[in-house]
Amino acid sequence: MQRRTLLQAMSATVLPAPKLARAAAAPLVEGYKSARCGCGQGWIEHLKPNGFAVKARDVDDPGAYRRKFGIPDDLGSCHTGFVQGYAVAGHVPAADIKRLLAEKPKARGLAVPSMPLGSPGMESPRKDPYDVFLVRADGSTSVYQHYSGK
Repeated sequence: MQRRTLLQAMSATVLPAPKLARAAAAPLVEGYKSARCGCGQGWIEHLKPNGFAVKARDVDDPGAYRRKFGIPDDLGSCHTGFVQGYAVAGHVPAADIKRLLAEKPKARGLAVPSMPLGSPGMESPRKDPYDVFLVRADGSTSVYQHYSGK
């Protein structure tokens, strides 16, 4: 009997323990981009290795989705995403999206207007300074993150 108990104890220490919880699923970003502009695909390729699942759609007017999600035209770019109730317009870095999802502010989302060189999807040896704007629920904005371009 002691031998059986000893073998059971030994096998318990050698065999891997069952997984108690599954890893959380990657947040899904629904992306709306123009097929004519490669930077939207570049932004999507930035998101994937940074912990996001992406379902991308080529659409005729990505700006229509930006407006639908409440992001003003002056903050627009050529692609827009939607993740966990937030809009993400333009070349927003994955780190800022993760921060947004962790903080959960009362906001419409984040936006990077235009196409700054050096931002995700606009990789270049040149890195321009740019801001990521938080678009609050009332439509007002504030700088959420500044990138110096260095």
